[in-house]
Amino acid sequence: MRPDASGNAEAGLTLLEVLVALLIAGAALGVLFQGTLGGLRAAETAGRTEEALSRARSRLAAVGHGAPMVAEDRQGDDGGGYRWRVRVSPIATRPGAPGTPVPTLYGVQVTLTWGTGAQARAVTLETRRLGSAPPAPP
Repeated sequence: MRPDASGNAEAGLTLLEVLVALLIAGAALGVLFQGTLGGLRAAETAGRTEEALSRARSRLAAVGHGAPMVAEDRQGDDGGGYRWRVRVSPIATRPGAPGTPVPTLYGVQVTLTWGTGAQARAVTLETRRLGSAPPAPP
């Protein structure tokens, strides 16, 4: 409170004090809003990453299931903005008898990507699977 010319104290705030209070409140709300938006973005990114991991695990489980392992490089659209790529390549073989399948160790890599430009993200899972290459000619 400020005394006036006669020495009486006036109740109230000056315009400058009100403007400073509004400026401080506005800055605090801006910081709070930015923090909330950052948290929402992080939650969305975590959700999309978890979904990509789940899709990649499914693709990895399907490789070689019910079909012989063969070297391949395939890719496609998985829906929901996700793209997948599966790479299967032989790593090592063990010589076998002529006319019998050759035991072969394959490297399997599944990559799921989503987003574009600076927002592009990817998840890659790798494993090894045992299969057999076609038999050597007699």
